[in-house]
Amino acid sequence: MDARFLGIAQLVDAPPVAVVVDVMRAFTVAAWAFGQGAERIVLAESLDEALALKGRHPDWVALKDGPPAPGFDTVNSPGLLRSLDLGGQTVVQKTTAGTVGALAVKEASLVLCASFVVAGATARLLRTRKCADVTFVVTGEDGQADEDLACAQYIARRATGATGATGAGADAAAFLRRAAESRAAAELTEGVRQGVHPDDVALCLELDRFPFAMVATLEDSLMVLRPCAVPSPVVEASI
Repeated sequence: MDARFLGIAQLVDAPPVAVVVDVMRAFTVAAWAFGQGAERIVLAESLDEALALKGRHPDWVALKDGPPAPGFDTVNSPGLLRSLDLGGQTVVQKTTAGTVGALAVKEASLVLCASFVVAGATARLLRTRKCADVTFVVTGEDGQADEDLACAQYIARRATGATGATGAGADAAAFLRRAAESRAAAELTEGVRQGVHPDDVALCLELDRFPFAMVATLEDSLMVLRPCAVPSPVVEASI
């Protein structure tokens, strides 16, 4: 697999396959939303669009980065989201980096949104579909966020079968350590960012918590994210 790692601003043309990575916290939150029963997530272009969608569909659940705000039901925090029952719900998500990155590659043939909690399933999907040319979009800090780059590099490594002699979990340790020591993790821990639960960083570092990948497609002009089940093999390939 030929893997490229680019920031949002470095994207010129839509790649054939894009894996958009936002570990802290957009696509950890998205995975938790599906884990709590959500049917789909609409990725909004702006806060105004998110509020407009919520206005047209009052039963939808709208969330955003930062502190609570009028019109939004919750914030972009896995620790807070895990207490919600989202069975059958549509969620509208607008974040600073993750949703922006996904929308930037909406014309790609395959768009996956990823974080550590769905890393294994994402890698398996790339292998299953025999994706030869993959662009990993590192969304945070203008493409410099080490937690996102570490996750992207780990998924790429795992997608090629390079999980190491002691298995995928052990091989992930160095990548997870980089994420734990990242600027984003420090800002969440120290309360620099608002709309945070004390467990957010730990939840963002839970490797393979969920068994699905997350595929984004255009549906009636909206970018919609849905879970995609990817069965686990009995033994993952390794070299």
